[in-house]
Amino acid sequence: MKVVLDHLTKKFPNRNKKVGGFVVAVNDFTFEIPDGKLIGLLGPSGCGKSTTLNLICGLEKPTEGRILFGDDDVTGLPPEVRGVGLVFQNYALYPHLTVEENIMFPLGNLRGEEKLTKQQMKDKALEAAKLVQIDSLMERKPNELSGGQQQRVAIARALVKMPKVLLLDEPLSNLDARLRLQTREELRRIQNETGITTVFVTHDQEEAMSISDMIVVMKDGVLQQIGIPQEVYDEPVNLFVAKFLGTPAINVFEGRVKGGSLYIGEDSVLDVKGVDDRDVYVAIRPEGFIVDDSGRMKCTLLRREVMGRDSSVVAKNDAFIGETIRAIISSETKVDTSKPDIRFSLKPAKTYLFDRSTEERIRFSV
Repeated sequence: MKVVLDHLTKKFPNRNKKVGGFVVAVNDFTFEIPDGKLIGLLGPSGCGKSTTLNLICGLEKPTEGRILFGDDDVTGLPPEVRGVGLVFQNYALYPHLTVEENIMFPLGNLRGEEKLTKQQMKDKALEAAKLVQIDSLMERKPNELSGGQQQRVAIARALVKMPKVLLLDEPLSNLDARLRLQTREELRRIQNETGITTVFVTHDQEEAMSISDMIVVMKDGVLQQIGIPQEVYDEPVNLFVAKFLGTPAINVFEGRVKGGSLYIGEDSVLDVKGVDDRDVYVAIRPEGFIVDDSGRMKCTLLRREVMGRDSSVVAKNDAFIGETIRAIISSETKVDTSKPDIRFSLKPAKTYLFDRSTEERIRFSV
């Protein structure tokens, strides 16, 4: 089911009565979610991603704009008739019901021609349980399950009616790191098997990038960038997107362009054709540094941290915005830690320039 958000805006009354007015949680959001795709809605806390999800499912009504499922305008429809499945962060299972009863619960609300017999509900619950691999736990109560198992019950309950759209609101945040990795792989598998259009809300960029067909990056209720995860990582449109995506975080410096050369401090670190002389922010991905004795960028070497396959070179530079620079290099690369300084060459494809005032991307050629 294709989902279209057409100039969607949501305003809430400001709780500070002295200030008055409204808080804009979602601001003129326009986006088409293709049929059968898994979309990661990504951004920091308070960016409006959960509000967007609540608008799609009908828990909130938009102040302006429309929501379409396929060609049908569902903006005014209540949640129960939109055909959505919603999985919350806190699972929201009924503690007095068994796994089977929890999964069956939405089916008990069906009326008219859709009404099912008890056996039909049991069959559908078992089918959903098998999909998430908990069919051996049907007689247990939620307090007899692990966090990961409870999350699977919540997903099975959302899937049991085979919704047109599946909405997941930070469903993995209550799980430990290992279980989170396992469960997100399961979510990808389930989505592939069912083909249900899925919107996955998270503030964890690694999570979103690993399982999404496309990611939507938001900030302060405003859509920043949409694209295939790797493309958004490689081609950020502004400094916010560049800083938000990537672990370790991108390294940001104050720099300037003069005569076709990029300067960080006193070092001319890269040739940048087609850019007027100006002050800029320079952002370099951790993998964008090459240890090079004749490199054009000089930094103070603090230490090298070996992480197995890769190493992290920790350094300082007066033009750096923050505490320490992190450069990710191969563990086989030699670094003379007895020297106080280290020199780098920069990979142009991993180096980005941004306007100092607008923080928008400045393109260059080498």
